Amino acid sequence: MKTHRDLVILAFALMTVATLAAPPKPDDAPHGIANQAGEPQTAKAVSGETGPVAVPEPSEKALRHARSGDWLWLTEQVWALLVPGVILFTGFSAKLRNVAHRIGRNWFLTIVVYFALFVLITFVIDLPLSYCTGFARPHAYDLSNQTFGKWFGDELKGLMVGLIMGGLLVWLPYLLVKKSPRRWWLWTSLLAIPVTAFFLLIAPVVIDPLFNKFGPMKDTALEQQILDLAGRAGIEGARVFEVDKSADTNTVNAYVTGFGGSKRIVLWDTTIAKLTPDELLFVMAHEMGHYVLGHVLKSIFFAAALILVTLYASYRLQD
Repeated sequence: MKTHRDLVILAFALMTVATLAAPPKPDDAPHGIANQAGEPQTAKAVSGETGPVAVPEPSEKALRHARSGDWLWLTEQVWALLVPGVILFTGFSAKLRNVAHRIGRNWFLTIVVYFALFVLITFVIDLPLSYCTGFARPHAYDLSNQTFGKWFGDELKGLMVGLIMGGLLVWLPYLLVKKSPRRWWLWTSLLAIPVTAFFLLIAPVVIDPLFNKFGPMKDTALEQQILDLAGRAGIEGARVFEVDKSADTNTVNAYVTGFGGSKRIVLWDTTIAKLTPDELLFVMAHEMGHYVLGHVLKSIFFAAALILVTLYASYRLQD
């Protein structure tokens, strides 16, 4: 009975960790400026000047979007924990385990099959909320021009990416439990550092191009200004990419990510279209500041610390 209880606690902890450390969606660029107004109101451009910049008063529609977004975020967090909890504690998880064991036979394939079944079921359960947050709501606020087919296609691509990446990694914590029953929580947390680094820094290079086309900037003069700004910030060897996000959204975004040969500066084509060169360079200086100050790296270690606390708590509950 104790062994069964331990496995239940471990499974719930890993579900929680999977929720907290899920790979980012294509629009979740690190430290980007996504979800800004579709038609930003231009204040007085500051070119060689100093002084306060006028901030336009937010419209009632903008305030309504912000307030409802806070409640929607809270709903998503509760839902993300509630669904796995219901699946686990109602006994449905045990039924999935039995099916997975019949298909997989050995412990490795059983875990991978269980993971695939779990992800597919939760994908279907989450689909109405995903439709509300990712399609209906942005259209209601004139922040999206994405077709339903494109949105649903991206959802399916995200599902496939999650199945592949999860299938490659989900068995590792269970292996660590077998090899180190008393320290598995520590080794799993340490393993989360390179995994989270991949999701936050490498995934934009590998995964994002599956959803949108990345290409060189069309405005070569502006590209050179961005590269000069990056050089002044100490970001050497980066490439600048323009993304055709206008097929999906009216919002603007830009970010700096990657390291070594994967280092890149990314701008949505909507950002280039809606901002003046001075405004765009100002935004890029802000994004480069995030990169230079190591905010992405800090977020990786924060995620690892969060996973450590969660897994250690589950380990203590076994006693």
